[in-house]
Amino acid sequence: MKATIAWWDLRKSTQTIETLRNHLNNKGVNPWKKIKGLRSKFWISDDVNQLWGAVMLWESEEYINQPLPSNLATELIGYPPTVRLIFKVEALVEGKHRIVLQKEV
Repeated sequence: MKATIAWWDLRKSTQTIETLRNHLNNKGVNPWKKIKGLRSKFWISDDVNQLWGAVMLWESEEYINQPLPSNLATELIGYPPTVRLIFKVEALVEGKHRIVLQKEV
């Protein structure tokens, strides 16, 4: 399994965490639900440092370079991620929880 992490430093963009959050809630999540080999994707932000990003967990590396939905974050922010990293996932566990972050549509 592989993980990719993409971070944008928003200090040079007209976009803010709030504008990106609104976009995400309006139409940014659904295109990712049909991506082959994607175990999960979660979007992350850091208000203090003005960072926006995403973490994706893939079944294997072969799926990372497939055609993906349009990267609307890059279009909105105006430049590619400041940092993009790929890691090997050594272990994954999901504990007991009751939090639902996104309603199914």
